[in-house]
Amino acid sequence: MSSRSAHRQRKTAETSIDLKIGLDGSGSSTIRTGVPFFDHMLTLFSRHGLFDLDLTVEGDIEVDFHHTVEDSGIVLGDAMREALGDKRGIRRYGCCYLPMDETLARVVVDLSNRPHLEFRAPANTASAPNFPFTLVEEFCRALASNLRANIHVELLYGRDGHHIAEAIFKGLARALKEACEIDPRVTGIPSTKEAL
Repeated sequence: MSSRSAHRQRKTAETSIDLKIGLDGSGSSTIRTGVPFFDHMLTLFSRHGLFDLDLTVEGDIEVDFHHTVEDSGIVLGDAMREALGDKRGIRRYGCCYLPMDETLARVVVDLSNRPHLEFRAPANTASAPNFPFTLVEEFCRALASNLRANIHVELLYGRDGHHIAEAIFKGLARALKEACEIDPRVTGIPSTKEAL
């Protein structure tokens, strides 16, 4: 793993998580959450963000997928924040419009150290088979809170639940990749406050 990497473990009565991430990777991943569709989404996240990601989760999926998905977002956000360090030289902002067949999603990120999620999608947005759409928002909220990032996700349009979730996860990956990248023209911290 690169120097901008982190290893995090978290154990509760609901989940046990072991996660490693490298921000300057090639997009290689090993994902084992016990939720096949979520594994697929996180594999896409790794590949399109060029993050090397190794994640193992043992969760109470016999209850439902909520704890596994939310807690994975918590640990991923925490690990990414550690890997970013003081954020010296990063671009800070990232934006992606991501098409997936009939679907278009927009994701915008600011690694501001001020956590906020703005998630806009119609109340009747379709779910993917065996994966409620509400869990996409829960993952994004947990990630934003623990990465301490300002993340805006908007479903501009779409009909197929699989395509909608995939567009959001890929868009999130590409926006975060851009925000995390080192810009050789940036000296110090990319803020007039000189701290993030």
